[in-house]
Amino acid sequence: MKKCIIVGLAISIFAYGCRSKKANEMNNPFFQTWDTPYQVPPFDKIKVEHYLPAFEEGMRMQMAEIDTICQNPATPTFANTIEAMEYSGALLDKVSSVFFNLLETDNNEEMQSIAETIAPLLSEHNDNINMNKDLFLRVKYVYEHQQEETLTEEQTRLLEETYKNFIRGGANLTGQQQERFKAINQEIAELTLKFNNNVLAATNAYRLIIDDSADLNGLPSNVTAVAKEEADKHDSTKGKWVFTLQNPSLLPFLEYAGNREKRREIWEAYASRCNGGKYDNNDIINRLVNLRIERAHLLGYASHADFILDENMAKTPAAAYDLLLKVWQPAIDKAKQELATYQQKAGKEKIEPWDWRYYTELIRKEKYDLDQDSIRSYFPLENTLKGMFSVAEKLYNITLRINKDIPTYGKDVIAYEVIDNNQTIGILYMDFYVRPTKSSGAWMTEFRNQHLQPDGSNVIPVISVVYNFSQPAKNTPSLLTIDDVQTLFHEFGHALHGLFSKCRYKSTAGTNVARDFVELPSQIMENWAVYPEVMKMISKHYITGEAMNDELINTIQQSLTYGQGFANTELIAASLLDMDYHTLTEQTDIHPDEFEQASMNKYGLIQEIIPRYKSQYFKHIFTDAFGYSAGYYSYTWSAVLDADAFEMFKENGIFNKETATKFRTCILEKGNTMDPMKAYINFRGHTPDITPLLKNRGLK
Repeated sequence: MKKCIIVGLAISIFAYGCRSKKANEMNNPFFQTWDTPYQVPPFDKIKVEHYLPAFEEGMRMQMAEIDTICQNPATPTFANTIEAMEYSGALLDKVSSVFFNLLETDNNEEMQSIAETIAPLLSEHNDNINMNKDLFLRVKYVYEHQQEETLTEEQTRLLEETYKNFIRGGANLTGQQQERFKAINQEIAELTLKFNNNVLAATNAYRLIIDDSADLNGLPSNVTAVAKEEADKHDSTKGKWVFTLQNPSLLPFLEYAGNREKRREIWEAYASRCNGGKYDNNDIINRLVNLRIERAHLLGYASHADFILDENMAKTPAAAYDLLLKVWQPAIDKAKQELATYQQKAGKEKIEPWDWRYYTELIRKEKYDLDQDSIRSYFPLENTLKGMFSVAEKLYNITLRINKDIPTYGKDVIAYEVIDNNQTIGILYMDFYVRPTKSSGAWMTEFRNQHLQPDGSNVIPVISVVYNFSQPAKNTPSLLTIDDVQTLFHEFGHALHGLFSKCRYKSTAGTNVARDFVELPSQIMENWAVYPEVMKMISKHYITGEAMNDELINTIQQSLTYGQGFANTELIAASLLDMDYHTLTEQTDIHPDEFEQASMNKYGLIQEIIPRYKSQYFKHIFTDAFGYSAGYYSYTWSAVLDADAFEMFKENGIFNKETATKFRTCILEKGNTMDPMKAYINFRGHTPDITPLLKNRGLK
C-alpha cells in the first residue's frame, strides 16, 4: 500500500504544473510571503493539507535551481556554485522546518501519514542532488582551485564541508552503487520514522491506574494531584489516579511510591516498551544497523561509527571509546558502593532496578535531610524561568520580552523577543508542558536559523525549546526538580547558541556544528543552574515566596555528587551500547536483547542498572540516521569541554563580563565557521582537560 502511495505522489510531483494554480487558490501559506511579526510561521493559518503541495513544489523548485547552477556556462566559482547552492531550496526549507518540528510536538495520524509519504521522497531528492554528476564536478573544480579565489574563513569552511558532504553523499559511487545507496537512504528514512512513531505510541498506550489511596503512600501531594486530574479526564478512571510513562509522572512514582509491586509494574512497562507486541522495534533495529553497515562500506568506511566520527571532534571510534572507558570505571565503582548502601537499607529484600531510585531518595533524605518534594517547592516554573533570564542578562546583557502578537503553534507555547542593545536579535518559542502528542524528552530546534541574505541583510533566527514538565495542577504551579532546573538551563544554552549566531550562511550558522561540540553551549549553562549565587536568584517558594536559605543551598551543593555512580553508569552504558552497535564491521542477524546483554556483560554493568535507554526505545540513535547514532558519546565528550570551560568562569567570576563576552564571540557566535577545537582553544587558551569533569561528578 505504501509503495502505491509513493508512486502516486511521485507522479503528482511530475505533474505539479497542473496543480500549482489550484494550490495557490487554496491560499496555502507556504506559497505566500508571511506578514507576521518578524515573518515567523503563521501557525494559525497552516493546515495539514498545505504540507504536501508545499513539499512537492519546494522539491521541484530546488531541482530547477540546481539545474540552473549546472547549466551555467561560466567557470565554476564559489559564488556561482557553492553560494548559489546555499541559497537554493528556500521553499523546501520553509515547509520542512514547520512540518518536522510540529511532527515532534503535535503528532497525530494525519501528520504521521504525511511523514511516511514524504520521508522517502525527501531522501531521494537529497540523493539526486548529492549524486548529480555535473553539480559535483563544479563543486570539485571550486574545491581544487580555491587558492585562485579570495575566500573568508567561513567561505573556506563551507566549501570544504560542501565538498566532503558530496563525497559522503555518494558522489563518487558508480551507477549501480549509487542506486543501492539511494535505496538504503530511503529505507533508513522510513525505518527511523517508524521507530519514532512506535516509541511515541507505546509510551502513550500505557497507564497505571490506582484506585486505592493506600497505594499512593509516599508520593508527593502535587504528583498525586496531577495523577488525579489525568484520571478525571476519562469517565472510566474518574475518582482514581493515573500515572503514565512520561517522566514527570514516571520518575516521581519510582522515587517515592512505597508500594514496591506498583513500582515494579510501571518500571517493567517503561523498560519493555517496543520490545514485542504492536509497537515492536526489534526488527527495525536489526535492519537499521545492517543498512548503516552496508552504506558505510559503499563509502569506504569500515563501520557506521567510522563514517560518523570522521566529521566529529573525536575523529575515530577508538578516541570515543577511550574517553567513555575513562569515565566508566570510576562510575561503575561508585555505583557498586551506592548499591551496597541501598542493599543494607533494604535488608533481605534484594535491590532491583525498580528499587534504585526509591532508595536513592530515601538515603538522600537521611544523609542530607533533603526531600526532593520540598526542594521542588522552591522552583515553580515561572519564577525559575525569570531567574534564568536574569542570568542571561547578567552574562550577555540581553533581555527577553513576551510578544503576544507573535503567533504560536499551541496555547501553552510562549513567544519571546530576544533584545540585545535595543535590537531584536531573535525570536524564542518556549513549549513547557507534557502532552500526549509530544515526543518525550527536551530539545532545541529552529524554525529559521540566522544567516545573511545575498544583499548582506541579516535574517534573525526563530528558535524553539521544547520541554516535558508537568502541567500545573488546580492549586499548584508546575514545580521543577533540580534535574528539571538543569534541563531548563540546558536547552536554553542551545537556544543561546542559535540566537547569538553571527554567520553568513545557513549551513554554518548556529548549532550546525560537530555533534560532539554542539552540547558545549547547553551543558555549560547547567553549571549556573546549581551555582549557589544563582540558586538564590532563581528560587522562590511557591507558597511563602521565600528564596532558598543558605543552609539548604549548601546542603544541595554537598549532595550534587550523590548518586553520580548511577547517573554516570546509565549514561556511559547507553553510550557504549551505541558504539557497540555502530562499530560492527560485518552485517549480521542482530537480536537486540541478546546484543545489549552481551554488550553490558562485557563492560560489567550490574543487573540493578540498565542503560539510560534500552535498545528498543533508544530514539537518539535509531530515529535520526545522521544524528546521535555513533554519537551518544558526545554528551560526555562535550561535558569534558563544558567542565573545563566553566573553570575559567569560576577563576574570573561566574558573571565576569570579559569571560562571558569571550565565550560568546569565540563559541556562541561562530557556528561552524572554523574547526571546533580551534574555536575552543581561542576561548580557553588550551586543549580541554578531563580532570574538572571527574571532580565535578565525584568520580575523582
